[in-house]
Amino acid sequence: MQPIISVQQLSKTYASGFQALKPIDLQIRKGEIFALLGPNGAGKTTLISIICGIVNPSAGSVLADGHDVVRDYRAARMKIGLVPQELTTDSFETVWNTVSFSRGLFGRSPNPAHIEKVLKDLSLWNKKDSRIITLSGGMKRRVMIAKALSHEPQILFLDEPTAGVDVELRRDMWEMVRGLRASGVTIILTTHYIDEAEQMADRIGVINKGELILVEDKAELMNKLGRKQLTLQLQDALPAIPAALDGYALELSDDGRQLVYSFDAQGEHTGIDVLLRRLAEAGIDFKDLKTSQSSLEDIFVDLVRERA
Repeated sequence: MQPIISVQQLSKTYASGFQALKPIDLQIRKGEIFALLGPNGAGKTTLISIICGIVNPSAGSVLADGHDVVRDYRAARMKIGLVPQELTTDSFETVWNTVSFSRGLFGRSPNPAHIEKVLKDLSLWNKKDSRIITLSGGMKRRVMIAKALSHEPQILFLDEPTAGVDVELRRDMWEMVRGLRASGVTIILTTHYIDEAEQMADRIGVINKGELILVEDKAELMNKLGRKQLTLQLQDALPAIPAALDGYALELSDDGRQLVYSFDAQGEHTGIDVLLRRLAEAGIDFKDLKTSQSSLEDIFVDLVRERA
């Protein structure tokens, strides 16, 4: 299947000489939710801005549903909806007029039924005649999303969409995102809430210092890079890990009462049975044990730290 977004050797260097993006190749599949993760200043917003035609690339190309975002800007931009980080809209206009006007900017004919549906989906219907200036920050964020959806895009970019918004809006937004994905809309999001990416995304991309360092299906990423840990609550505090256990990936807590064993859950042998036997031979008793798997956040932090 042809990707709905195709990025080839895309880079951006500003007049100051700062290289915001190193050459990037990226294919985004139609109908997927793709999460782009990275620390502040990593290049996430620059990459999105180029794809959306807001910033010109220094080199490379981007196709949006087969349209070059530079040479065929209008056709490409028609396919894309963008919810930026900043709240930028006419403060003195009504919600209805703002969203309807945004649809017209993309050359779409009026469709009051679609605007009504969007406003109702975002719990904005009872605010349709309110001026933007009277709305709360969360409601203004909803208006930005409504504007992005007004022209029925096939690609939706959400740049830190839930930063600083209430729990209700986050819940409503992700319900809406699932509905859009079910209808075939492709969604690309950046977020600082890595738990959202872990819950929502089909694939994960990690960008750091302008370089796309990893693109992976979420499940495969968790399996390949996610660590499992066995935590043992010891009966008595240990001053140090016995020499007989040197061959194991063990960490002892500062108070000596907790022993953590890291292992590969996908491996043929975890080594847990042998470890427990060695502990018994060494006279080390434990009163409780539990296993846990590293989260996407743990994986992300490790990846970025490795490239620091």
